[in-house]
Amino acid sequence: MIDIGPLRAEDRAAWEVLARGYKSFYRTDVPDEGYEETWRRLMDGREVHGVGAWLDGQLVGIAHYLFHVTFWSAESCYLQDLFVGEAARGQGAARGLIEWVAEESRRRGAARLYWTTKQDNASARALYDKVARFNGFVRYDYPLDRIS
Repeated sequence: MIDIGPLRAEDRAAWEVLARGYKSFYRTDVPDEGYEETWRRLMDGREVHGVGAWLDGQLVGIAHYLFHVTFWSAESCYLQDLFVGEAARGQGAARGLIEWVAEESRRRGAARLYWTTKQDNASARALYDKVARFNGFVRYDYPLDRIS
């Protein structure tokens, strides 16, 4: 059985293994101090939030999310990161994490919950197509560190 709930201080080491797995999947380098800073922010709980999925007492999945204002409706919830360790996939952890964040979003009165993923992330998209609606938007990132 999968248990879902907020990340706890004692989850630090297991969280970092999963966070590094997530960043590796998306080929994003984060220095060691980046993990420390992110963990500090998660534990602070004011700007960003973290939730975990436990299977037999072991942390097997994580989700990071934040709430933000929008121009045209009530605040929105952005599910920024979602990752389940390979050995635990297919057992309901990802769905449980999404549902937990959705319930938290409803509790806060958010108008929407949304997330992004890579176009070719077929295994994740198979779940996302069951629990959410693809609205056709494509995301672009403008590099702010470019020199003109």
